[in-house]
Amino acid sequence: MIFTSYDYLLFFVLVFALYWGIPRRSFQNLLLLVSSYLFYGWIHPWFCALIATSTLVDYACGLGMGRSPARKRPWLLLSLIVNLGMLAVFKYFNFFAENVQAAAGTVGLQLDPVTLRVFLPVGISFYTFQTLSYTIDVYRGKLEPRRSLLDFAVYVSFFPQLVAGPIERATHFLPQIESERRWRSDHLVQATPLIVFGYLKKLVIADNVALVVDKLFMLDQPSPLMLLVAALAFAVQIYADFSAYTDIARGSARLLGFELMENFDSPYLAITPSDFWRRWHISFSSWIRDYLYIPLGGSRSGSRWATLRILLISLGLSGLWHGAAWNFVAWGIYHALLLFAWRALGLGGRWRPANRVSHLTAWAAMFGFTLIGWLIFRAPSMAWLGRALAGTLSATSTPDHLAALYSLATIAIYSSPFLVLWVLSRGPRLPAPARSILVGLCLVVLVLFAREGSQDFIYFRF
Repeated sequence: MIFTSYDYLLFFVLVFALYWGIPRRSFQNLLLLVSSYLFYGWIHPWFCALIATSTLVDYACGLGMGRSPARKRPWLLLSLIVNLGMLAVFKYFNFFAENVQAAAGTVGLQLDPVTLRVFLPVGISFYTFQTLSYTIDVYRGKLEPRRSLLDFAVYVSFFPQLVAGPIERATHFLPQIESERRWRSDHLVQATPLIVFGYLKKLVIADNVALVVDKLFMLDQPSPLMLLVAALAFAVQIYADFSAYTDIARGSARLLGFELMENFDSPYLAITPSDFWRRWHISFSSWIRDYLYIPLGGSRSGSRWATLRILLISLGLSGLWHGAAWNFVAWGIYHALLLFAWRALGLGGRWRPANRVSHLTAWAAMFGFTLIGWLIFRAPSMAWLGRALAGTLSATSTPDHLAALYSLATIAIYSSPFLVLWVLSRGPRLPAPARSILVGLCLVVLVLFAREGSQDFIYFRF
């Protein structure tokens, strides 16, 4: 079940009505659990077996660590093995099997491919990291193990953010699940703009720009100009698409009395790689920082080259988290090298430019490098990327300025609602009537320009 389907709208209305008609928190949580499993198993019911396994194992591991504080490590290892094992089998088994076969072929060995003919369970990357944060925090002594299986199961499977985040920490979200919730009118006031903006970003911006993106990345050897337009188009699409999911998730959760974390903070205004990762997919980047980068040694690793090694491991694995393909790994390594280069230049951490000119220069440089990163991320294959970059360096491709200008105009037209959204979310505080009018205008634009036959959210693939 996806947010942009009529099934979800009917589903949410029914859940909302039943939820606030129930007086007791325990019954509300039971309804949320049943609803979340219905939501997740709507197309493929067997997905529910995976999330139930992860829930039961980590619930037991948390209790085990609470009862035997001196023997926490085996329980943590069990949690890591089960969760990462399921992720490896269902998301990466075919990828590694195909690469082993290819590597064997280079030395003359012929291996029959062994593959798993299963669908990738949507959201498995997200809820795996979410539930792991619980067991790791219990292991570290930052969180008391929970005794209510119902509350913990709701934490793992909460349907608004189940499939594509934000990845909520147990320290932030479990207390909300364990607290009494009462309906307040400001729930509706806060949720409505989020949901409207989310649908606008997805159906008007992301899905329409996707048509341009798909055509540009189907070109066998694009010109340098078309390559630049393709990167810019995908930058718009992925930000609109992913932030749209987060907005709808946060709005849906708010209508149920919960507050989910913000996942984006104007990422394309970043002036350094560190700044970008503080703004982009915040719940994931902070997870990688707290549970992988810092435990490996982080910036205190002792030497510059040790720091580089840790960055390559952390960002390389974060790239692999996005998908079982080498271009995702390359994207992660690319960002690791950017972080390292900026730090080597003394521009890491919380560096800020001295004046407006240096600020604009830093922003332009970072935005350009971000576009290169998105080109790596979206490339159909590493072979395609190699051909495209080779053509750019040789500059032998045929100019296609008219097609590029047409594509740019299309991107600009469909991206224009971003300006309204920025005014509403980041600009000066507008009076309530003015904000209501702008929200109403967004609804009109949504009705008039929404693309028919909405596509799945991009991060459903991850």
